[in-house]
Amino acid sequence: MTGWRRPSSPRFRGILASAAVGASLITGCGALPGATGGSREPITVMTWAPGGVAGPGTVNMAGMTAMARAYARWANADGRLDGHRLRVVTCDEQDTSAGAAACARRAVEEKAVAVVGSYSRHGSAFMPVLEGARIPFIGGYGATDEEFTSVDSYPVNGGQPALLAGNARQLARSCERVSVVRPDTLGGDGQAWLLRTGLTSAGRPAPADIRAPETATSYDDAAGSALRAAGPEGGCATAVLGGSTQTFFDSFRRLEPSYGKVRVSSVLGSVDQPLIDRTGGRTSPFEGAYVTGWYPDTGDTRWDGMRQVIRKHAFGDNRIDPDDTGVQTTWIAFTVLRELVEAVGTPRITPWTLTSALNKGTPARTGGLTPVLRWGFEDLLGSSAYPRIVNTRVTFQVVREGRLVADHEGFVDVAETLSDASSRS
Repeated sequence: MTGWRRPSSPRFRGILASAAVGASLITGCGALPGATGGSREPITVMTWAPGGVAGPGTVNMAGMTAMARAYARWANADGRLDGHRLRVVTCDEQDTSAGAAACARRAVEEKAVAVVGSYSRHGSAFMPVLEGARIPFIGGYGATDEEFTSVDSYPVNGGQPALLAGNARQLARSCERVSVVRPDTLGGDGQAWLLRTGLTSAGRPAPADIRAPETATSYDDAAGSALRAAGPEGGCATAVLGGSTQTFFDSFRRLEPSYGKVRVSSVLGSVDQPLIDRTGGRTSPFEGAYVTGWYPDTGDTRWDGMRQVIRKHAFGDNRIDPDDTGVQTTWIAFTVLRELVEAVGTPRITPWTLTSALNKGTPARTGGLTPVLRWGFEDLLGSSAYPRIVNTRVTFQVVREGRLVADHEGFVDVAETLSDASSRS
Protein backbone atom coordinates (compact mmCIF):
# COMPACT_ATOMS: atom_id res chain seq x y z
CA MET A 1 0.00 0.00 0.00
CA THR A 2 1.33 3.41 -0.85
CA GLY A 3 1.62 6.15 1.73
CA TRP A 4 -0.64 9.16 1.94
CA ARG A 5 0.85 12.49 0.96
CA ARG A 6 -0.16 15.98 1.89
CA PRO A 7 -3.04 17.39 -0.12
CA SER A 8 -2.22 18.52 -3.62
CA SER A 9 -4.18 19.09 -6.78
CA PRO A 10 -4.81 15.81 -8.66
CA ARG A 11 -2.41 15.41 -11.52
CA PHE A 12 -3.40 13.13 -14.32
CA ARG A 13 -0.36 12.16 -16.32
CA GLY A 14 -0.37 10.60 -19.76
CA ILE A 15 -0.90 6.88 -20.08
CA LEU A 16 2.36 4.93 -20.18
CA ALA A 17 3.28 2.41 -22.83
CA SER A 18 1.17 -0.72 -22.87
CA ALA A 19 2.43 -3.89 -21.19
CA ALA A 20 1.72 -7.53 -21.79
CA VAL A 21 -1.29 -8.25 -19.64
CA GLY A 22 -2.84 -11.63 -18.91
CA ALA A 23 -6.61 -11.72 -18.77
CA SER A 24 -9.21 -14.38 -18.24
CA LEU A 25 -12.98 -14.51 -18.53
CA ILE A 26 -15.61 -16.07 -16.33
CA THR A 27 -18.85 -16.76 -18.17
CA GLY A 28 -21.69 -19.22 -17.78
CA CYS A 29 -23.79 -21.29 -20.15
CA GLY A 30 -27.56 -21.50 -20.47
CA ALA A 31 -30.25 -19.31 -18.97
CA LEU A 32 -30.02 -17.91 -15.48
CA PRO A 33 -32.65 -18.84 -12.93
CA GLY A 34 -34.91 -15.84 -12.61
CA ALA A 35 -34.28 -14.57 -16.13
CA THR A 36 -37.25 -14.60 -18.49
CA GLY A 37 -36.72 -15.04 -22.19
CA GLY A 38 -33.34 -13.33 -22.12
CA SER A 39 -34.94 -10.08 -20.94
CA ARG A 40 -32.01 -9.37 -18.62
CA GLU A 41 -28.80 -8.57 -20.46
CA PRO A 42 -25.47 -9.94 -19.15
CA ILE A 43 -23.30 -7.58 -17.12
CA THR A 44 -19.56 -7.36 -17.80
CA VAL A 45 -17.22 -6.00 -15.12
CA MET A 46 -13.44 -5.90 -14.74
CA THR A 47 -11.35 -6.83 -11.70
CA TRP A 48 -7.60 -6.29 -11.77
CA ALA A 49 -4.72 -6.81 -9.35
CA PRO A 50 -1.04 -7.72 -9.50
CA GLY A 51 -0.58 -11.49 -9.46
CA GLY A 52 2.55 -13.57 -9.59
CA VAL A 53 4.98 -10.68 -9.17
CA ALA A 54 7.86 -11.22 -6.77
CA GLY A 55 10.79 -9.22 -5.50
CA PRO A 56 11.57 -6.39 -3.09
CA GLY A 57 8.83 -3.78 -2.91
CA THR A 58 6.40 -5.65 -5.17
CA VAL A 59 2.83 -6.61 -4.31
CA ASN A 60 0.95 -9.83 -5.09
CA MET A 61 -2.83 -9.56 -4.67
CA ALA A 62 -3.92 -12.49 -6.84
CA GLY A 63 -6.54 -13.44 -4.27
CA MET A 64 -8.64 -10.45 -5.33
CA THR A 65 -9.08 -11.56 -8.94
CA ALA A 66 -9.61 -15.15 -7.79
CA MET A 67 -12.32 -13.95 -5.39
CA ALA A 68 -14.00 -12.06 -8.24
CA ARG A 69 -14.16 -15.27 -10.29
CA ALA A 70 -15.59 -17.22 -7.35
CA TYR A 71 -18.21 -14.51 -6.83
CA ALA A 72 -19.23 -14.76 -10.49
CA ARG A 73 -19.74 -18.52 -10.19
CA TRP A 74 -21.88 -18.01 -7.10
CA ALA A 75 -23.93 -15.18 -8.62
CA ASN A 76 -24.53 -17.09 -11.85
CA ALA A 77 -25.59 -20.27 -10.04
CA ASP A 78 -28.86 -18.77 -8.83
CA GLY A 79 -29.38 -15.50 -10.70
CA ARG A 80 -28.36 -13.43 -7.70
CA LEU A 81 -27.64 -10.31 -9.75
CA ASP A 82 -31.31 -9.47 -10.32
CA GLY A 83 -31.46 -12.11 -13.06
CA HIS A 84 -28.43 -10.77 -14.98
CA ARG A 85 -25.58 -13.10 -15.83
CA LEU A 86 -22.32 -11.74 -14.45
CA ARG A 87 -19.27 -11.82 -16.69
CA VAL A 88 -16.01 -11.00 -14.90
CA VAL A 89 -12.92 -10.08 -16.88
CA THR A 90 -9.76 -10.33 -14.77
CA CYS A 91 -6.43 -8.71 -15.51
CA ASP A 92 -2.93 -8.92 -14.03
CA GLU A 93 -1.76 -5.32 -13.76
CA GLN A 94 1.76 -6.57 -12.83
CA ASP A 95 2.25 -3.82 -10.22
CA THR A 96 3.38 -1.42 -12.95
CA SER A 97 1.90 1.78 -14.33
CA ALA A 98 2.01 0.38 -17.88
CA GLY A 99 0.18 -2.75 -16.73
CA ALA A 100 -2.46 -0.72 -14.89
CA ALA A 101 -3.10 1.44 -17.96
CA ALA A 102 -3.32 -1.66 -20.16
CA CYS A 103 -5.89 -3.25 -17.81
CA ALA A 104 -7.96 -0.06 -17.89
CA ARG A 105 -7.92 -0.05 -21.69
CA ARG A 106 -8.99 -3.69 -21.62
CA ALA A 107 -11.97 -2.71 -19.47
CA VAL A 108 -13.00 -0.20 -22.15
CA GLU A 109 -12.52 -2.75 -24.94
CA GLU A 110 -14.60 -5.36 -23.10
CA LYS A 111 -17.37 -2.78 -22.55
CA ALA A 112 -17.21 -3.24 -18.79
CA VAL A 113 -19.93 -1.36 -16.91
CA ALA A 114 -17.62 -0.99 -13.88
CA VAL A 115 -14.24 -1.91 -12.47
CA VAL A 116 -14.97 -3.69 -9.18
CA GLY A 117 -12.87 -4.69 -6.17
CA SER A 118 -9.47 -4.07 -7.71
CA TYR A 119 -5.95 -3.23 -6.49
CA SER A 120 -3.35 -0.98 -8.06
CA ARG A 121 -0.74 1.46 -6.81
CA HIS A 122 -0.82 3.32 -10.15
CA GLY A 123 -3.94 5.48 -10.09
CA SER A 124 -2.44 8.15 -12.31
CA ALA A 125 -2.13 5.51 -15.06
CA PHE A 126 -5.53 3.80 -14.88
CA MET A 127 -7.94 6.46 -13.66
CA PRO A 128 -7.75 8.81 -16.68
CA VAL A 129 -8.62 5.88 -18.97
CA LEU A 130 -11.71 5.06 -16.89
CA GLU A 131 -12.67 8.72 -16.67
CA GLY A 132 -12.50 9.05 -20.44
CA ALA A 133 -14.97 6.18 -20.81
CA ARG A 134 -16.98 7.20 -17.70
CA ILE A 135 -16.57 3.73 -16.21
CA PRO A 136 -17.08 3.78 -12.42
CA PHE A 137 -14.31 2.39 -10.21
CA ILE A 138 -16.17 0.68 -7.35
CA GLY A 139 -14.42 -0.45 -4.22
CA GLY A 140 -10.74 -0.27 -5.04
CA TYR A 141 -8.35 -1.21 -2.25
CA GLY A 142 -7.60 2.43 -1.45
CA ALA A 143 -3.94 2.32 -2.46
CA THR A 144 -3.80 5.55 -4.50
CA ASP A 145 -4.69 9.19 -4.05
CA GLU A 146 -6.77 9.14 -7.24
CA GLU A 147 -9.25 6.74 -5.63
CA PHE A 148 -10.15 9.51 -3.19
CA THR A 149 -10.21 12.41 -5.67
CA SER A 150 -11.65 11.18 -8.99
CA VAL A 151 -15.35 11.78 -9.56
CA ASP A 152 -15.56 8.31 -11.11
CA SER A 153 -14.22 6.55 -8.01
CA TYR A 154 -16.51 5.07 -5.34
CA PRO A 155 -14.31 3.72 -2.52
CA VAL A 156 -15.78 1.35 0.08
CA ASN A 157 -13.23 2.25 2.76
CA GLY A 158 -11.19 5.27 3.81
CA GLY A 159 -7.88 3.90 2.55
CA GLN A 160 -4.65 4.37 4.43
CA PRO A 161 -5.63 7.88 5.63
CA ALA A 162 -8.51 6.44 7.67
CA LEU A 163 -6.29 3.66 9.03
CA LEU A 164 -3.63 6.13 10.17
CA ALA A 165 -6.18 8.46 11.75
CA GLY A 166 -7.67 5.45 13.51
CA ASN A 167 -4.28 4.12 14.58
CA ALA A 168 -3.59 7.44 16.30
CA ARG A 169 -6.91 7.19 18.14
CA GLN A 170 -6.21 3.59 19.14
CA LEU A 171 -2.73 4.41 20.45
CA ALA A 172 -3.93 7.51 22.31
CA ARG A 173 -6.10 5.35 24.55
CA SER A 174 -3.18 3.69 26.34
CA CYS A 175 0.19 5.01 25.09
CA GLU A 176 1.90 7.89 26.88
CA ARG A 177 4.54 8.25 24.16
CA VAL A 178 4.56 7.01 20.57
CA SER A 179 7.33 6.44 18.04
CA VAL A 180 6.23 6.50 14.40
CA VAL A 181 8.40 4.58 11.94
CA ARG A 182 7.45 5.39 8.36
CA PRO A 183 8.98 5.59 4.86
CA ASP A 184 11.40 8.42 4.15
CA THR A 185 9.21 9.67 1.29
CA LEU A 186 6.64 12.35 0.58
CA GLY A 187 3.93 9.78 1.28
CA GLY A 188 5.63 9.00 4.58
CA ASP A 189 5.48 12.69 5.48
CA GLY A 190 1.71 12.47 5.13
CA GLN A 191 1.59 9.38 7.34
CA ALA A 192 3.48 11.16 10.10
CA TRP A 193 1.21 14.19 9.79
CA LEU A 194 -1.98 12.16 10.20
CA LEU A 195 -0.63 10.30 13.22
CA ARG A 196 0.56 13.55 14.77
CA THR A 197 -2.83 15.18 14.20
CA GLY A 198 -4.70 12.27 15.74
CA LEU A 199 -2.47 11.97 18.78
CA THR A 200 -2.29 15.68 19.61
CA SER A 201 -6.05 16.05 19.12
CA ALA A 202 -6.47 13.33 21.75
CA GLY A 203 -4.24 15.23 24.19
CA ARG A 204 -1.11 13.12 23.69
CA PRO A 205 2.36 14.50 22.87
CA ALA A 206 3.45 14.65 19.26
CA PRO A 207 5.03 11.33 18.25
CA ALA A 208 8.72 10.82 17.58
CA ASP A 209 8.99 10.82 13.77
CA ILE A 210 11.49 8.20 12.61
CA ARG A 211 12.23 7.95 8.89
CA ALA A 212 13.29 4.63 7.40
CA PRO A 213 13.95 3.15 3.94
CA GLU A 214 10.92 1.66 2.20
CA THR A 215 12.85 -1.57 1.59
CA ALA A 216 15.74 -2.84 3.69
CA THR A 217 17.15 -6.14 4.91
CA SER A 218 17.58 -4.76 8.44
CA TYR A 219 16.03 -1.91 10.41
CA ASP A 220 18.29 -1.96 13.46
CA ASP A 221 18.93 1.80 13.41
CA ALA A 222 15.25 2.70 13.08
CA ALA A 223 14.24 0.09 15.66
CA GLY A 224 16.79 1.40 18.17
CA SER A 225 15.58 4.96 17.67
CA ALA A 226 11.95 3.89 18.10
CA LEU A 227 12.71 2.00 21.30
CA ARG A 228 14.68 4.89 22.82
CA ALA A 229 11.99 7.46 21.98
CA ALA A 230 9.07 5.37 23.20
CA GLY A 231 10.65 4.20 26.43
CA PRO A 232 9.58 1.09 28.34
CA GLU A 233 6.98 2.66 30.65
CA GLY A 234 3.77 3.34 28.73
CA GLY A 235 5.54 3.67 25.39
CA CYS A 236 4.35 2.38 22.01
CA ALA A 237 5.89 2.11 18.56
CA THR A 238 3.89 1.99 15.35
CA ALA A 239 5.30 1.15 11.93
CA VAL A 240 3.64 1.46 8.52
CA LEU A 241 6.18 0.14 6.02
CA GLY A 242 3.99 -2.06 3.82
CA GLY A 243 5.77 -5.29 2.93
CA SER A 244 8.82 -4.27 4.97
CA THR A 245 6.91 -4.00 8.24
CA GLN A 246 7.75 -7.59 9.15
CA THR A 247 11.46 -6.90 8.61
CA PHE A 248 11.26 -3.85 10.88
CA PHE A 249 9.57 -5.72 13.71
CA ASP A 250 12.10 -8.56 13.44
CA SER A 251 14.78 -5.98 14.20
CA PHE A 252 12.60 -4.36 16.85
CA ARG A 253 11.97 -7.56 18.81
CA ARG A 254 15.63 -8.56 18.59
CA LEU A 255 16.75 -5.26 20.16
CA GLU A 256 13.87 -4.87 22.61
CA PRO A 257 15.47 -6.78 25.56
CA SER A 258 18.15 -4.08 25.75
CA TYR A 259 15.58 -1.28 26.08
CA GLY A 260 12.57 -2.73 27.91
CA LYS A 261 9.13 -3.81 26.76
CA VAL A 262 7.40 -1.46 24.30
CA ARG A 263 3.93 -2.09 22.84
CA VAL A 264 3.89 -2.34 19.03
CA SER A 265 1.25 -1.30 16.53
CA SER A 266 0.47 -1.07 12.82
CA VAL A 267 -2.41 -1.01 10.34
CA LEU A 268 -3.98 -3.61 8.08
CA GLY A 269 -2.10 -3.73 4.82
CA SER A 270 1.18 -3.69 6.73
CA VAL A 271 0.10 -6.37 9.23
CA ASP A 272 -2.74 -8.85 8.70
CA GLN A 273 -3.77 -12.33 9.80
CA PRO A 274 -1.93 -14.19 7.00
CA LEU A 275 1.31 -12.41 8.00
CA ILE A 276 0.77 -13.27 11.66
CA ASP A 277 0.20 -16.91 10.70
CA ARG A 278 3.36 -17.01 8.55
CA THR A 279 5.51 -15.53 11.33
CA GLY A 280 4.59 -17.97 14.05
CA GLY A 281 1.04 -17.28 15.18
CA ARG A 282 1.18 -17.12 18.98
CA THR A 283 4.98 -16.78 18.83
CA SER A 284 4.82 -14.09 16.12
CA PRO A 285 6.63 -10.78 16.74
CA PHE A 286 3.18 -9.19 16.43
CA GLU A 287 1.69 -10.91 19.49
CA GLY A 288 0.04 -8.21 21.58
CA ALA A 289 0.18 -5.61 18.79
CA TYR A 290 -2.54 -3.04 18.23
CA VAL A 291 -3.78 -3.11 14.62
CA THR A 292 -6.25 -0.71 13.01
CA GLY A 293 -8.47 -2.09 10.24
CA TRP A 294 -11.36 -1.13 7.99
CA TYR A 295 -13.62 -4.08 8.66
CA PRO A 296 -14.63 -6.42 11.51
CA ASP A 297 -11.99 -8.91 12.66
CA THR A 298 -11.62 -12.08 10.62
CA GLY A 299 -13.46 -14.25 13.14
CA ASP A 300 -16.61 -12.14 13.05
CA THR A 301 -19.74 -14.01 11.93
CA ARG A 302 -20.52 -11.27 9.41
CA TRP A 303 -17.90 -12.90 7.15
CA ASP A 304 -19.75 -16.24 7.14
CA GLY A 305 -21.49 -15.55 3.82
CA MET A 306 -18.18 -14.86 2.08
CA ARG A 307 -16.59 -17.95 3.60
CA GLN A 308 -19.46 -20.12 2.39
CA VAL A 309 -19.09 -18.79 -1.17
CA ILE A 310 -15.35 -19.51 -1.07
CA ARG A 311 -15.94 -23.07 0.14
CA LYS A 312 -18.52 -23.84 -2.54
CA HIS A 313 -17.29 -21.87 -5.55
CA ALA A 314 -13.52 -21.30 -5.25
CA PHE A 315 -12.81 -24.99 -5.94
CA GLY A 316 -9.90 -25.10 -3.50
CA ASP A 317 -8.11 -22.11 -5.06
CA ASN A 318 -5.40 -21.49 -2.47
CA ARG A 319 -4.90 -17.91 -3.63
CA ILE A 320 -8.12 -16.98 -1.84
CA ASP A 321 -7.52 -16.46 1.87
CA PRO A 322 -10.72 -15.27 3.61
CA ASP A 323 -8.54 -13.53 6.22
CA ASP A 324 -6.85 -11.39 3.55
CA THR A 325 -7.99 -7.77 3.45
CA GLY A 326 -7.85 -7.66 -0.35
CA VAL A 327 -10.17 -10.66 -0.66
CA GLN A 328 -12.51 -9.06 1.87
CA THR A 329 -12.52 -5.76 -0.03
CA THR A 330 -13.39 -7.56 -3.28
CA TRP A 331 -16.31 -9.32 -1.58
CA ILE A 332 -17.62 -6.00 -0.25
CA ALA A 333 -17.22 -4.28 -3.64
CA PHE A 334 -19.22 -6.99 -5.42
CA THR A 335 -21.85 -6.81 -2.68
CA VAL A 336 -22.16 -3.09 -3.51
CA LEU A 337 -22.50 -3.94 -7.21
CA ARG A 338 -25.32 -6.39 -6.47
CA GLU A 339 -27.13 -3.80 -4.34
CA LEU A 340 -26.89 -1.22 -7.12
CA VAL A 341 -28.06 -3.59 -9.87
CA GLU A 342 -31.08 -4.59 -7.80
CA ALA A 343 -31.86 -0.95 -7.04
CA VAL A 344 -31.65 0.07 -10.72
CA GLY A 345 -33.84 -2.88 -11.72
CA THR A 346 -33.56 -2.36 -15.48
CA PRO A 347 -33.05 -5.11 -18.12
CA ARG A 348 -29.88 -3.38 -19.33
CA ILE A 349 -27.12 -2.09 -17.04
CA THR A 350 -24.64 0.48 -18.38
CA PRO A 351 -21.86 2.56 -16.85
CA TRP A 352 -24.26 5.50 -16.94
CA THR A 353 -27.04 3.72 -15.04
CA LEU A 354 -24.62 2.62 -12.32
CA THR A 355 -22.99 6.04 -12.07
CA SER A 356 -26.37 7.73 -11.93
CA ALA A 357 -27.50 5.44 -9.11
CA LEU A 358 -24.26 6.00 -7.22
CA ASN A 359 -24.39 9.78 -7.55
CA LYS A 360 -28.02 9.88 -6.41
CA GLY A 361 -26.98 8.32 -3.11
CA THR A 362 -28.52 4.89 -3.66
CA PRO A 363 -27.74 2.97 -0.44
CA ALA A 364 -25.58 -0.16 -0.55
CA ARG A 365 -25.78 -2.48 2.43
CA THR A 366 -22.89 -4.85 3.09
CA GLY A 367 -24.29 -7.02 5.85
CA GLY A 368 -22.69 -4.91 8.57
CA LEU A 369 -19.15 -5.26 7.21
CA THR A 370 -19.20 -1.51 6.63
CA PRO A 371 -21.73 1.19 7.42
CA VAL A 372 -24.44 1.57 4.78
CA LEU A 373 -22.56 3.11 1.85
CA ARG A 374 -23.84 6.05 -0.20
CA TRP A 375 -21.99 8.35 -2.60
CA GLY A 376 -24.43 11.23 -2.90
CA PHE A 377 -23.00 14.73 -2.58
CA GLU A 378 -24.08 15.04 1.05
CA ASP A 379 -22.40 11.72 1.92
CA LEU A 380 -18.88 12.74 0.83
CA LEU A 381 -16.31 13.77 3.43
CA GLY A 382 -15.61 16.80 1.26
CA SER A 383 -12.12 17.57 2.53
CA SER A 384 -9.60 19.00 0.10
CA ALA A 385 -7.31 15.99 0.54
CA TYR A 386 -9.80 13.16 0.01
CA PRO A 387 -13.15 14.44 -1.20
CA ARG A 388 -14.44 11.01 -2.31
CA ILE A 389 -14.28 9.27 1.07
CA VAL A 390 -17.72 8.28 2.37
CA ASN A 391 -16.70 5.59 4.87
CA THR A 392 -14.68 7.23 7.64
CA ARG A 393 -15.05 4.35 10.11
CA VAL A 394 -12.38 1.91 11.24
CA THR A 395 -12.05 -0.96 13.69
CA PHE A 396 -9.60 -1.42 16.56
CA GLN A 397 -8.06 -4.88 16.77
CA VAL A 398 -5.34 -6.58 18.80
CA VAL A 399 -3.26 -9.72 18.25
CA ARG A 400 -4.17 -12.14 21.01
CA GLU A 401 -2.87 -15.73 21.03
CA GLY A 402 -1.94 -15.40 17.38
CA ARG A 403 -5.32 -14.10 16.18
CA LEU A 404 -6.57 -10.65 15.30
CA VAL A 405 -9.55 -10.02 17.55
CA ALA A 406 -11.66 -6.98 18.36
CA ASP A 407 -10.04 -4.46 20.72
CA HIS A 408 -13.14 -2.24 20.66
CA GLU A 409 -16.75 -3.09 19.97
CA GLY A 410 -18.10 -1.70 16.72
CA PHE A 411 -16.73 0.97 14.40
CA VAL A 412 -14.86 4.16 15.32
CA ASP A 413 -15.50 7.26 13.21
CA VAL A 414 -12.33 9.22 12.32
CA ALA A 415 -13.95 11.88 10.12
CA GLU A 416 -12.89 14.67 12.49
CA THR A 417 -9.23 13.65 12.44
CA LEU A 418 -9.23 13.36 8.64
CA SER A 419 -10.78 16.81 8.30
CA ASP A 420 -8.38 18.32 10.84
CA ALA A 421 -5.33 16.84 9.12
CA SER A 422 -6.51 18.20 5.79
CA SER A 423 -7.17 21.71 7.10
CA ARG A 424 -3.91 22.00 9.07
CA SER A 425 -1.53 20.82 6.35
